Amino acid sequence: MWVSQLGHRLEESKMDGKIQDVLDTYHVMIREEQNSPRQLAPGGRDGGQDMRLRAVGRETGQLINILAKSLEKPVILELGTSFGYSGIWLAEAARAAGGRLITMELHEYKSAHAKGMAIKAGLADWIDFRIGDAVEMIGHLTDGIDFVLVDLWKDLYLPCLEAFYPKLNPGAIIVADNMLRPGDENVRQYGKAIRARPGITSVLLPVGSGIEVSRFDR
Repeated sequence: MWVSQLGHRLEESKMDGKIQDVLDTYHVMIREEQNSPRQLAPGGRDGGQDMRLRAVGRETGQLINILAKSLEKPVILELGTSFGYSGIWLAEAARAAGGRLITMELHEYKSAHAKGMAIKAGLADWIDFRIGDAVEMIGHLTDGIDFVLVDLWKDLYLPCLEAFYPKLNPGAIIVADNMLRPGDENVRQYGKAIRARPGITSVLLPVGSGIEVSRFDR
C-alpha cells in the first residue's frame, strides 16, 4: 500500500517563493547541461573540479519530497550532496515534517555551492553539511535514520548500504537513484543486496533514471 499510492500523489509540490526560485535556477542549469555537447569534464572523485550537475530529475525530487514528508520528525541522510539540488527537496520536507537533513559530500566546493543555494532558499537551518568519506561518516552517526537518499559514486552504494542498514529506524525509507543504468554491475549488486536484507520491502520504479524505493519494517 505504501508504494501503490505514489503514482496518484506525484504532482507538483507547492513551494514557497524562495524555494521555488532556487529550484527554478537549478532547472535552468539542468536544461543547459542536457542541451550542451556531452564531453568528459576534468576532475572526478579524487582530483580537480568537476562542475557537471549530476542531479536527480524533477520527478525524482518531487517523489523524495513526498516520501520524506510522510515521516514524523525524520532524520534524513543524503549520500552525495553534489551541488545541492536534491538537498533542497529533502530539506523542505525536513522543515515541513519537523526533522533535519544530514548531507554528505566528498568535495568541499560542491558542498559550499549547495550550502549557498540552501541559504538562498531559507533552508540552511535544517541541513547539516558534512564533508569527507561517506562510509566513514555514516559510521559516526549516533541517531537512528528514517530516510536515506543514495546518489553518489556507484561503487559506494553497497558499502554505504552495509554502513547505514544497522542504523535504520523501523519504518525507514531508502531511495537509490540511477538504478536503470544499463550494464552497471554496482547498481545491480545494490538492488540484489537490499532486497536480501531482513525486514526490507523494495520496488524498482521507472522514475527518472530509475529508483529503488525500499522500506525497513523491523
